[in-house]
Amino acid sequence: MMSSSFNIFRVGISFVMVCIFYKSLVDSLPALSPQKYFSTLKSGKASLAYFCQADSPSTSIFLEELNKAVKPLQDYGISVAKVNCVKEEASRYCGKEKDLMKAYLFRGNILLREFPTDTLFDVNAIIAHVLFALLFNEVKYVTTLEHLQNIEDTLKGKANIAFAYVRAIGTPEHRAVMEAAFVYGTTYQFVLTTEIALLGSIGTEDIEYAHLYFFHCKPVLDVTQQCRRTLMEQPLTALNIYRFIKSMEAPLLTEVAEDPQQVSTVHLQLGLPLVFIVSQQATYEADRRTAEWIGWRLLGKAGVLLLLRDSLEVEIPQQANVVFKREEGMPVEYLVLHDIDLVISHVENNMYTEEVREDEDDDIEGPDMDTLGIQDDEVAETVYRDRKRQLPLELTVELTEETFNATVTASDSIVLFYAGWQAVSMAFLQSYIDLAIKLKGTSTMLLARINCADWSDVCTKQNVTEFPVVKMYKEGEKPVSYAGMLGTEDLLKFIQLRISCPVNITSVQEAEEYLSGELYKDLVSYSSVSVLGLFSPTMTTAKEDFTEAGKYLKGCVITGIYSEEDVSILSNKYTATLPALLLARHKEDKVESLPLANTHAQDIVQIITNSLLETFPEITVENLPTYLRLQKPLLILFSDGSINTQYKKAMLTLIKEKHLDSLTPCWLNLKTTPVGRGVLQMYFDVLPPLPLLVVVNLHSGGQVFAFPSDQAVTEQNLLLWLKKVEAGLESPITILPAQEWKPPLPAYNFLHMMDAAASQHSSRKGPECVKETDVQENDKEQHEDKSAIKKEPTETLRIKHWNRSNVFKAEKSFRHDNREL
Repeated sequence: MMSSSFNIFRVGISFVMVCIFYKSLVDSLPALSPQKYFSTLKSGKASLAYFCQADSPSTSIFLEELNKAVKPLQDYGISVAKVNCVKEEASRYCGKEKDLMKAYLFRGNILLREFPTDTLFDVNAIIAHVLFALLFNEVKYVTTLEHLQNIEDTLKGKANIAFAYVRAIGTPEHRAVMEAAFVYGTTYQFVLTTEIALLGSIGTEDIEYAHLYFFHCKPVLDVTQQCRRTLMEQPLTALNIYRFIKSMEAPLLTEVAEDPQQVSTVHLQLGLPLVFIVSQQATYEADRRTAEWIGWRLLGKAGVLLLLRDSLEVEIPQQANVVFKREEGMPVEYLVLHDIDLVISHVENNMYTEEVREDEDDDIEGPDMDTLGIQDDEVAETVYRDRKRQLPLELTVELTEETFNATVTASDSIVLFYAGWQAVSMAFLQSYIDLAIKLKGTSTMLLARINCADWSDVCTKQNVTEFPVVKMYKEGEKPVSYAGMLGTEDLLKFIQLRISCPVNITSVQEAEEYLSGELYKDLVSYSSVSVLGLFSPTMTTAKEDFTEAGKYLKGCVITGIYSEEDVSILSNKYTATLPALLLARHKEDKVESLPLANTHAQDIVQIITNSLLETFPEITVENLPTYLRLQKPLLILFSDGSINTQYKKAMLTLIKEKHLDSLTPCWLNLKTTPVGRGVLQMYFDVLPPLPLLVVVNLHSGGQVFAFPSDQAVTEQNLLLWLKKVEAGLESPITILPAQEWKPPLPAYNFLHMMDAAASQHSSRKGPECVKETDVQENDKEQHEDKSAIKKEPTETLRIKHWNRSNVFKAEKSFRHDNREL
């Protein structure tokens, strides 16, 4: 735990780096010979050495970062230096090339830690690693919830805990935590983790960013009682951590009996507002309990005080029960808030306003700064907005290269192939998990997923070339790819309709039950149309084509085939010429027949797919792409609620008489699909009276025509207006721009930028080793005492080294201009 050795560290620590000499840094980094370096080692002081030879490759980038770390480390009593290997002096650290890729941290003449230089990739990593190594007792690294719980139980009634999660060791957030531990390590036990699973297990909502929790364990005397936890909601910087910890040290509740305008506490000094709960003698106990509860809710966000109205010498409004003081010198606000949540909300909203103002100040730095927090498109923006949502991924099986084949062959499986870096994949993953929630405990189908970003070989072998992709695996059958909408309901339909198609119907009675929906009544809600192919026994080729089409449509619609000798009974009843399709529409309780003479499998698929579309559908966000694929102009009836009977009758009459075959007639309910209001406002600038008929030609010209508002919607008027539109006698109310959907700013080629930076460094004069000229004669006789250099056993830490390439990851994003209907 917090050992007394921490105080020894703070007495004096030197941090010495033995490295390649770089001429421009000579003033900042002292260059020593090995003998000179070891002669300067003193008990209780730490040093880190990197030994170099004259022919060593350039480490200019590393030395630049090391130079930046000199001053901050000196503030902690840590000095930085480098050591040059010379032929005249022998040292175990000037030997093999692999030894020259490490930095060695000493305390006195005892070796504490070896660091591969690629882990010290910038100033933050250098400072974080050095402090982490020196504070191994003050900062416990944990990987499991059990380990964290053991530390918590040990410290109950003794000390509080500062628990931090950082994405990796060596990040700026890790440095900030280590610097805080250097200052507060003797007062609080610091606990660190890089495990996302551990962070999620303690109930945090957002696992994308670094977090700091304050565990209030010192007041807890019962070992079975959990320590209260307060989350620091600001970004993990050294200043924010300091302010947060100082606010944790402040009293939870303070009683005052003076003018709120004159009251000042440590919270105001830390930039936090004050909340006064107004109390009077008759309700004192209840008011104090309320104030304490608010104090816990606002801990780290504001100071909470109990204002005793009966003892005040100044008057405050009689109705006011809350006083809010934003900052020193500003007038206080007298509020009437009768709910705790309203008090919390008022404070948080005012804090948010201040944060926004700070962001606005930052935006002044450049004209394009306002686009940095905006995503490329609405899918990416949705994923970013929902990033705090924790998904129950355990409801699906995560596959790897080792488990994939065994899993999909052992049971019927649905597998999602996705890429963790792609917005569409992550958006669909949410729908996939929602599906798992719906099917939990009711389906024999195994739901699995595999991240192709991690297991690209598996996805390549499964012929996955785009993301996301869903495939159904059944024993003895080829995998079936899902081709529907990327939504929960459509995917659920795909799974429920997984019966082998086409179904072989063996009798006229069974065929009638199939067409009525009785044969598969549990599936009618997922497939409102049942398709039955009628063939004579000798129509082999036609049956093969229909069978191929049925297999392709598996999961989209139920298909059946009837090819018995008495097939004429059905063909005569439904006036069908063999070969034929019977389409049973269960909602409308009718059966249609379509001829299939000389129709190939691909054409059959198209016929069935088109037959699944409603003749006068309600357009929604989910089904719009399906109707856009028809490549026809849209005849849309916009309605603010249920459809007008007169309008519907006129439309259905024209549809039945096939006057609208060149259009896609549909209607849009603004109450259920409110995005339609934005569409209309784009067409008309202001929302026009409803209902309203509009023709939108998206695929040719982008013209938008509106039915005259002064005319009644009848079959005759509508047909006449459509003929005028077709003949070019009507003027469009607007023309949609044919612009491409691109980000407003060009993307950055970060790999190219990195290569350019590397070439600039390589073009500089190479570093060279410099011999010591001021070394005394007796220094030359001093040799390294190998027996004095011991390795001190240190706590083994399972830490993730932050790969240098991660530093260059881009998080800049842009917004597309949204193209409306």
